[in-house]
Amino acid sequence: MMRDVVVAAALLFAATSVVLAEPDLGNWRVDTGRDGQVTASLHASNKLLTGGGALGYSPVLTLVCRPDGEPRWSEWLQLNDAVSASRKITISVVVDGGKTDESWSVGPRGRTLVRDGDDGIKRLASANRLTLSWRFGLLSGRGEADFVLAGLAEAISQIAASCKTDPP
Repeated sequence: MMRDVVVAAALLFAATSVVLAEPDLGNWRVDTGRDGQVTASLHASNKLLTGGGALGYSPVLTLVCRPDGEPRWSEWLQLNDAVSASRKITISVVVDGGKTDESWSVGPRGRTLVRDGDDGIKRLASANRLTLSWRFGLLSGRGEADFVLAGLAEAISQIAASCKTDPP
């Protein structure tokens, strides 16, 4: 009799665990800011050297949805080292092996690169891998960030729902 109660409790626990399971977001971190914008962020799988080469950091790709703003969707690439461009920068974008060049805006202090619009999010929705490459400056060399996009479709769905809009 006691064994039946234990088995029933275990089955009930297993059933509720399945129902309450969160979507698999991989390494994506979803957050809602004070201004209401919803973000999903992912650290690059590689490190860039900074300063004199003694320290390394992983750039961060952030997908942004603004519930009441335009543009509604944006991509941000957050860096620790500033690029020397002031307004626009050309980034080489490789999505699952297909390469293209895009113009991104340079954010405050040159440490955030921004691409507005939902077309960038659309191109990533079913992708597995993203590589972004850019020049820090005329003599400063190139930066490259590799991202494994596991969990991206779930992250986009979650931020769209929180933003009260359809996914791109």
